[in-house]
Amino acid sequence: MKPITNPSDTDKWQKLGEVVRFGIVGALATAIQYGIYLLCLRWTNAGVANTIGYAISFVFNFFASTFFTFRVRANARRGAGFVLSHVINYLLQMSTLAFFIWAGVPKQWAPVPMFAICVPVNFLLVRYFMKRK
Repeated sequence: MKPITNPSDTDKWQKLGEVVRFGIVGALATAIQYGIYLLCLRWTNAGVANTIGYAISFVFNFFASTFFTFRVRANARRGAGFVLSHVINYLLQMSTLAFFIWAGVPKQWAPVPMFAICVPVNFLLVRYFMKRK
């Protein structure tokens, strides 16, 4: 007979919840970044607009990821890991954004495929650094 509570099932549900919470936070952070990008695009180039949007989105993302997504305490080590993962993600975003603009995607739409590549990579990086003890 199968036990009523299986420890491996609990772990599976916790990981699923983490992915769902990451999706919520990621969607909000992406919307913030993209909205600011589109607004700033009126006055500056795509790289600067993306940098401004990324910086503002980063602050929201750190607090939401720490307290809501991964439910861990903020500390210097996690903060440093979060910053490192986002430096990598920022560089990946800037290079993919430049590539898609170069490939002819209109600069208003170029962040869409960029996000499709960068968001999953960012999840793996952030999760690694937030879950490290």
